[in-house]
Amino acid sequence: MNDASKLPNGELKQPAGSNSIGPSSDAGRTVLVGVLGGIISAAGYLVYQRLPDEQRDRLNRQVRGLLESRINEIRQNFNI
Repeated sequence: MNDASKLPNGELKQPAGSNSIGPSSDAGRTVLVGVLGGIISAAGYLVYQRLPDEQRDRLNRQVRGLLESRINEIRQNFNI
């Protein structure tokens, strides 16, 4: 049996304490994603710090080249 009751406009009203999706669960999800992102970026930084210097330099060059090409592409799209 469903404990939800209908409102006059036809929507279902969830009882208090139900597991409905709302603003509080959105905020919780946002915090969870932020925490997970922080943990993943910290782990990536630790791995990066343990790389030999030549691999770090090569990785820096690759990232710099990727960013430069992406920035140039965006500039071309906006005719800057």
